[in-house]
Amino acid sequence: MLKELIIRTGLSAMLAVTLSACGSGPALPFTDLVFGGEGGASWDLPGTEEQTDVYDELAKPLPTDRPVEETEAEEQEETLPDASSMPEEIIQTITISAAGDCSLGNHQDQEYAYSFRQVYDGIEDEGYFFANVQDYFANDDMTIVNFEGVLTYSEERDETRTYNIKGDPGYARLLTAGHIETVSFANNHRLDYGVRGSDDTVAALEAEGILYAYDKNVCVYDTEKGIRIGVVSVNEVAWGLGSEKLLEEGIGKLREQGADLILACCHWGIERENYPTENQQYLGRKCIDLGADLVIGHHPHVLQGVEEYNGKFILYSLANFCFGANRNPADKDTMIFQQTFTFIDGVKQQDRQARVIPCSVSSVKDRNNFQPTPAQGEEAARIIGRINTYSKDFGVVFGEDGMPAY
Repeated sequence: MLKELIIRTGLSAMLAVTLSACGSGPALPFTDLVFGGEGGASWDLPGTEEQTDVYDELAKPLPTDRPVEETEAEEQEETLPDASSMPEEIIQTITISAAGDCSLGNHQDQEYAYSFRQVYDGIEDEGYFFANVQDYFANDDMTIVNFEGVLTYSEERDETRTYNIKGDPGYARLLTAGHIETVSFANNHRLDYGVRGSDDTVAALEAEGILYAYDKNVCVYDTEKGIRIGVVSVNEVAWGLGSEKLLEEGIGKLREQGADLILACCHWGIERENYPTENQQYLGRKCIDLGADLVIGHHPHVLQGVEEYNGKFILYSLANFCFGANRNPADKDTMIFQQTFTFIDGVKQQDRQARVIPCSVSSVKDRNNFQPTPAQGEEAARIIGRINTYSKDFGVVFGEDGMPAY
């Protein structure tokens, strides 16, 4: 602004000198400042009135072809950061697949014919059991199932139990072949063959790099994208509402370990019942209140409904899946639940990208061949219809494509 005023003053002085020399009229007030009234040198300042008039003229802005608004806008634009220099948002999506009860083996009273062991002995490819769901499990970020039974050679079973389920330790390879990375292990069959049976199973899972969670043992799965998925697993069938304390402690541990997502797996409810108990509903909602992002239920061996609570899903029962302990269950309906979580710059967003994939525990109808298979056409619509019926009281509805439709 000062530079502009000096330029204006110089131009005005030159103009005044020229006009005075040419005798074009009375001397301008400004010449009085420089030359005096008759052109001689003088330091007398002009009157106050004339000074004001001159400087009013000098204060006028220089003419410009552009509007003032445009000039101001350009000045503002100069202060804005360059968009190309701003860091881009990092958007990541994590898809989790959850399925039901898997028992890789037989119970003590099953005959060899048509048993899981017989099928295993007759296959050439260990990928057989999960081959029909491979498209889902191989293309997600993590798959989790409920591992019901043990992998051990021990013969010392708990005879107080009706069914004792076990398979060979080598069967853990079937999970790897099926693209299953994590299992929940807190259930009423973990101790079918005592502490040794449980320890042998843990050793077999660890040999395959498969993560597990039960009771006070939590796990964190590191995805290839850097997002960490934590799992806590409790057995409400044994602990009742005392499971709440285990859940609170487990979720707290997972937060301390830097889990970005937390799955709470609950073994609960009544076998062969399609509707959750009050305890299931209380505990499921409590899991979310404590910080879980998804609640996965097991034990009834049949489908139950889905609830959305505070923007998060509770799966009350995913039913059987690859279930060797029953050679021909009357109810073969099951499902895979998939949910995709979005993270922006590492922060989980609020969204509801989920779907149910209706399935059968077997690829044939007359028996269980232990090969879970997605349902098609009318069968798929029928199974989704059942899920909707059981979810009706929670206001949850899934469309024909398995997506939320409410």
